Amino acid sequence: MSRGKDKDSKKKSGKTLKERRAEKRNKRDAQA
Repeated sequence: MSRGKDKDSKKKSGKTLKERRAEKRNKRDAQA
């Protein structure tokens, strides 16, 4: 389980799902 998580993190430039989600929200807020 954690092995897959690490793989995903490396793929997504070491960002966690929470961070990516927050970034998406920030981008949307900035556009609005």
